[in-house]
Amino acid sequence: MPSRPLVGVIACRREVEGHPAHVVTDKYLSALRTYGLAPVVLPVWQDAVDGDLLAHLDGLLLTGSYSNVEPARYGAERAPENTRDDPHRDAAALAWIPASIRRGLPLLGICRGFQELNVAYGGTLHQAVQNVPGLSDHREPEADYATRYAPAHDVEIRAGGRLATLYAEPQTRVNSLHQQGIDRLGDGLKVEAVAPDGLIEAISVAAASAFALAVQWHPEWRTQEHPLYHALFEGFASACREHSDERSLALTS
Repeated sequence: MPSRPLVGVIACRREVEGHPAHVVTDKYLSALRTYGLAPVVLPVWQDAVDGDLLAHLDGLLLTGSYSNVEPARYGAERAPENTRDDPHRDAAALAWIPASIRRGLPLLGICRGFQELNVAYGGTLHQAVQNVPGLSDHREPEADYATRYAPAHDVEIRAGGRLATLYAEPQTRVNSLHQQGIDRLGDGLKVEAVAPDGLIEAISVAAASAFALAVQWHPEWRTQEHPLYHALFEGFASACREHSDERSLALTS
């Protein structure tokens, strides 16, 4: 049986029982495993991001998180609603994103990962979308998990984009569990989908040689029950398998 492609999954740095810890929520790891990928948790030491690490991977997943990219990373003052940071993760993500694109490593960003991709390309963020005139409240409801992750609003998928090649329908409904969102789009990024209020919901790296797509919603939740979420992970997994085959060929030639 061929080995599963290795996908690096960025960790969050949090305190667990009084000790610094590098953690990843199981739903992301389980989703990768469902699609035939082998997740590898990547610790986020702030002072040492090993560029050679990416050479051993076939994909990179930037997960969601309850922490936010520090506003100073995109030249903004902190809003009162922005209360949770993870500078260690910021440092790792903002180093790994350009390195992975240069290497042609498939990349999938989810929620915080979507925002990290925008900041990595010089974009800015709304720190409290619910306070921006004309935008809706995209925060998760205080309810059980089934309600939190249920489809909450439509998204319009832009024709001719990377996402449209994965999913043929021009519109569908997605969940919504975020307070922040894209303000100014980063240079070199392409809008792939938008919410009814105009908020950007999916982006891609226009010049990337491999899969490089990020979404504001959470497709890792019950992935196979939602056609768009399934298509996203199928597309990412296919790109990782292709990268794995190319890497294996290079090692043996």
